[in-house]
Amino acid sequence: MAQLAMNRPEVIQSLIDGVDRYNPDNISILEEYLATQCQNEEYDLMANLAALKLYQFNPHLTNDRVIINILAKALTAVPAPDFNLCLYLLTEPMIIDESIKQLTALHQLLEQSRYAKFWETYKSDPAYEQLVSEVRGFSHAIRTIVARVVSMTHQQIASPLLESYLDLSGEDFAAFVKEQNWELKGAIVQIPVNKDNEAKTVVIRENIKFEQLTKVIGYSNEM
Repeated sequence: MAQLAMNRPEVIQSLIDGVDRYNPDNISILEEYLATQCQNEEYDLMANLAALKLYQFNPHLTNDRVIINILAKALTAVPAPDFNLCLYLLTEPMIIDESIKQLTALHQLLEQSRYAKFWETYKSDPAYEQLVSEVRGFSHAIRTIVARVVSMTHQQIASPLLESYLDLSGEDFAAFVKEQNWELKGAIVQIPVNKDNEAKTVVIRENIKFEQLTKVIGYSNEM
């Protein structure tokens, strides 16, 4: 999900741009805006960072559930560095909290493109689903991340492998493939050629001076 810019409410834009950014009385506005993001499948990194900054300056206002939701939304922005930017604004006690450690583990798997392991971990403990329960469309957003990476690196991919990357099978898998404008052909998924997955010819030119060439020829004559 891309960061909102054009669709950011005027009141949020004014808050972010002005001195009121550091006014603790505004934390409720940012928290309500985050709730809207979670419900409407929208995302605004700058507003969420502003909320975390207010928590940093006013620890007594900290809402753990809000922090979890901010980090969960940041997961849907991988490979952008949003998740790490949010972590930098957390205190050490927050970072070592079990919930934050679980979300960090998911983030690392996404960054490493270990998608099958991501879903295995995510489904291994109901606590993971509970952590992202307030973020509507979370699983689909993660699958969109996977699809974007796959489309950049493949022109075709084995269906079973892609199914493991997406944690989808059967009709759900076929529907997702169609949604991406890919083509399912038996055990292979065909991905249209684009500027990222297109094979490019690389021409290597080496400049050899005449003096170097004569040395090579001279050496070969001595052999």
